[in-house]
Amino acid sequence: MQKSLIALVGGCMIAMGSLSVSAQELYVPRNIKKAIEKGTRTLTGQPGPNYWQNKGVYDIQVKVTPETRTVTGQETIQYTNNSPDTLKMIAIRFVNNLHKPTSPRSHITSPDFLDSGLDITEMSVDNQPYRINSKRMGTVGAFRLRTPIMPHQTAELKINWNYPLSKQSGREGQIDSTTFYVAYSYPRVSVYDDYNGWDMLDHSDRQEFYNDFNDYNLAVSVPKNYVVWATGDLLNPDDVLQPEIAARLKKSYTADEVLHIADFQEMRDHKVTKQNDWNTWKFKADHITDMCFGTSKNYVWDAASVVVDPKTGRRASVQAAFNDTARDFHHNVAWAQHSLHYFSTEWPGVPYPFSKMTSFQGYADMEYPMMVNDGTTPDLKFSQMVQDHEIAHTYFPFYMGINETRYAYMDEGWATTFEYLIGQEEFGKEHADSVYKMFRVAGYIKDPSAEEDQPIISMSTQVSGAGYGHNSYGKASLSYLALKDLLGDQLFKKALHYYMDTWNGKHPIPWDFFGAMNAGSGKNLNWFFQNWFFTNNYIDIKLANVQKGNNTYTLTIDNPGGFAIPFDINVVYQDGSTSTRHQSPISWKQNQAQQIIKITTKKKISKITLDGNLFMDYTPQDNVWTGQ
Repeated sequence: MQKSLIALVGGCMIAMGSLSVSAQELYVPRNIKKAIEKGTRTLTGQPGPNYWQNKGVYDIQVKVTPETRTVTGQETIQYTNNSPDTLKMIAIRFVNNLHKPTSPRSHITSPDFLDSGLDITEMSVDNQPYRINSKRMGTVGAFRLRTPIMPHQTAELKINWNYPLSKQSGREGQIDSTTFYVAYSYPRVSVYDDYNGWDMLDHSDRQEFYNDFNDYNLAVSVPKNYVVWATGDLLNPDDVLQPEIAARLKKSYTADEVLHIADFQEMRDHKVTKQNDWNTWKFKADHITDMCFGTSKNYVWDAASVVVDPKTGRRASVQAAFNDTARDFHHNVAWAQHSLHYFSTEWPGVPYPFSKMTSFQGYADMEYPMMVNDGTTPDLKFSQMVQDHEIAHTYFPFYMGINETRYAYMDEGWATTFEYLIGQEEFGKEHADSVYKMFRVAGYIKDPSAEEDQPIISMSTQVSGAGYGHNSYGKASLSYLALKDLLGDQLFKKALHYYMDTWNGKHPIPWDFFGAMNAGSGKNLNWFFQNWFFTNNYIDIKLANVQKGNNTYTLTIDNPGGFAIPFDINVVYQDGSTSTRHQSPISWKQNQAQQIIKITTKKKISKITLDGNLFMDYTPQDNVWTGQ
């Protein structure tokens, strides 16, 4: 990609705490340059002095009618414009409109996936009514305001709506005739940010989250015998649950052992919910990017808790809702207890920030705030890995308000990395390495198409097919693992925590990450970010030559692929002994095309192999030398 300079880059000094380094040149898009000029962003890892983000306070009431798969709702939104701009229009987002036949999708779908979409029946802004033709909306639509929302002003939106739940479940919709996962279920104000203005990108079935941090009150009305599991704290268990069930749930909030809140027989015998015709379940969550819920009249319910902050003793509730026949889900609460403890204390080593985590059996293998919607599989190790991955998303994008739509690698890459690191503890390094290489790397490195070698920094909306998946997951994760190897665990974690502490609850973009990792580590890593994020590099090193001298072997190692990867030099001596020398990515800093390495030994070497392990080589056959 063509490089670009701005006034803050190239030759100038960037002060990062006690660090002052001359910044190397990184490409910066025009809109990000403008944000830096306005003082909302910097290149030093900190938000600019003029940084802002808007906020909504949502009061939502929804009703789910299972027989017709209809969601009917009404909401009040107190939307605060914290920007310095006068908002003359407002954008409303409704992701579930991707089920409309006219919406963009990345692949063919079945008739059961399609529906008529959102119908807004009433809408007002500050008591001024608006007639909205929602049938013409895609996943986002904008309308002009009669009275603009001034800077630092709060406007009140009221919206009544309905839509049909998809018969074919994906990230949401019908699981079975009495079970539904209800996500993206309400019209929301789209993000208005400092570098793009209104987020008007249409969702497809590929894009994921980009939402403001809002406060939510959610009330879900369902028929009797339907249980609701949702983001946030359940405020009224005694109003919706029979006394014994409510008591078990409350006990689970401090229990280490897994409790069966409602088993199959109790669900079948209607001994779980209050026997009103309809029950209204009330939930609350603040400073979070979304609310969603699942509901069923046949799913069983397990729960426990786990300490997520050893310093304070704070616990999080861990729950699971599933069909009793799903063998793997009977383990999900225990697995999630381990996940939350590991992520809180090891990697990333930041206490789980929310009060609850619920695993709901569906089809999506998809993360949501305080919830995951996962499919069931007979492979328990794979099932646990999937849940680990989705729970890891808690940190990216829900603790860090990533713009997944544009920069999916900023969250999927981290979830993939944490999935691998926790997998080493759960199943051993050999198994974790094998699964990571098979599932995250092999498809990428064995596919030589140009799509695979697009720079990671490419906007996720502009990379398709396998190129999207590998840029977002495997390649991004490899870059983070390479940086971990370069810095060492202690300094890497220090830098990662600096980034997370600085940007949690905000909207970081890639240049915020680059600057924060520089500042947190006290090192100028721009050469590394240039190498991994802004090039068409791939993974391919070569043992080009070995020269034997007096007790010395001189190795010439070329890097035709270009990535600054870690690798091992494995040596086998004629007497059968072996040795290994590890090369960190820092070894490529001065010359990213070639390294000259000397091995001094009195023994004769019979074989030398370059091994990148996770960093699978495109042409491994030229990584081996056998002595003559």
